[in-house]
Amino acid sequence: MSNNKQPTPKWLTIVGIGEDGVAGLGDEAKRLIAEAEFVFGGARHLALVGSLAKGEAHAWSTPFDAEMRDVLALVGKKVCVLASGDPFFHGVGVTLARKIPPEETRVIPAPSAMSLAAARLGWALQDIDTISLHGRSLDLIRPLLHPGTRILALTSDGDAPAAIARLLTELDFGASRLTILEALGGPNERLRSVRADAFDLEKINPLNVLAIEVDSTLEARILPLASGLADHLFEHDGQITKREIRAITLSALAPRRGELLWDIGAGSGSIGIEWMLTHPSLRAIAIEVDPIRAARIHRNASHCGVPDLVVIEGSAPKALAKLGTPDAIFIGGGGSDSGVLGAAIKALRVGGRLVANAVTLEMEALLLVHHASLGGDLTRIALSRVSPVGSMQAWRPAMPVTQWSWVKP
Repeated sequence: MSNNKQPTPKWLTIVGIGEDGVAGLGDEAKRLIAEAEFVFGGARHLALVGSLAKGEAHAWSTPFDAEMRDVLALVGKKVCVLASGDPFFHGVGVTLARKIPPEETRVIPAPSAMSLAAARLGWALQDIDTISLHGRSLDLIRPLLHPGTRILALTSDGDAPAAIARLLTELDFGASRLTILEALGGPNERLRSVRADAFDLEKINPLNVLAIEVDSTLEARILPLASGLADHLFEHDGQITKREIRAITLSALAPRRGELLWDIGAGSGSIGIEWMLTHPSLRAIAIEVDPIRAARIHRNASHCGVPDLVVIEGSAPKALAKLGTPDAIFIGGGGSDSGVLGAAIKALRVGGRLVANAVTLEMEALLLVHHASLGGDLTRIALSRVSPVGSMQAWRPAMPVTQWSWVKP
């Protein structure tokens, strides 16, 4: 039996446009814009193609509608959407692709701002870090700050470069060289450079990319790439999974791209924070009953460059209701409270990992029972540190930690 299904017509065109406007477009892009019955874009984009577009112009609404209702209402019409540079690099193309199959679209990209910036600076894109800070917290740049690193950052406005310079200076990266690349590809393009701790540039074009050549002092707040960050990098009241235990715990949690972690009894938030630092796609929810500690977790998350960590102030198991299904769960505090471990096991998805640490006999007894009935791995972690004994030194053991790790069948 033959398949007589007709191919879906390509009704939507997405065109990337640079600051040079129509002059930078190819013949096909010009034709599709001119033939469109409806043209969507920012006010700036619409102005750039004003001499070419004949269709009905629609500027994006404020606030921006991520559901793309106005575009979707025109299925089957000739619709053109204008985007800055490459529509699929932090652009509107990504939003549209979530709603419209690729078989129904034509995409004509222009060079992204990152490509233009790398070309102006002579930087190899594959050897640098790129990040979008457009409409996002500047704290996201913190994990990238390693001496010798080159970073290209999309910013939100003309004030962002100065704010980033202040942040770098506060973190002892003031010797870093900043280059602001403004209005790339257009007649008003401009490049200016300055040290972070001597930043004095004014009247910066809101359309800018910030290039950072990272340099630092010995005191700089560098976030290492390995699990087990030094305890002093977290604000805490003693309620923290210590560095060595944390590294072992993260290994047992085995984060995988795009996963969600519940950190129950989060304390300082160190486990959830390090989980998120492993990869930008990872998400975490910290559950903490103490409001002072919950506020502290927010600060730690920002200071460690993962401001999107979600903090739920409340006690488990009640606070676990209506949270997204976790791929992994860590129980550090409050695990011996009635119903907590059972609720965690029930909530975990099939194939998900649960790791629970015990320092008290009560929690250890609970883990022994669950290990006996459900299996998994049971580990005793014992550490000793050198400390003074009179005029000499000796090993002083820390409280041992019993760790149960389990994969839900």
